[in-house]
Amino acid sequence: MIFLIEYNRERGRIVKLESFVDSDRQNAEQQRLTLELELSERGIDDEVVILEAATEQDVRRTHGRYFEDLQALASRARGALQLLNSR
Repeated sequence: MIFLIEYNRERGRIVKLESFVDSDRQNAEQQRLTLELELSERGIDDEVVILEAATEQDVRRTHGRYFEDLQALASRARGALQLLNSR
């Protein structure tokens, strides 16, 4: 599967999530380009990415920052820092 994600960094949330079958790669890439141009014209600095994974659950596991809110990310970062400092 191919996943097209528009992510608003300032708000820490996904604006758009669309999936495509692997054979529809060209369409996914065209939609990514169209979206990036549209956002640029509107002065919007959202991140636009295409990710590949077997399932959406796999993308959520490997690219969790797109799916977690800012509080969850901050909490995870604090936990990681605490773990590093305790060594």
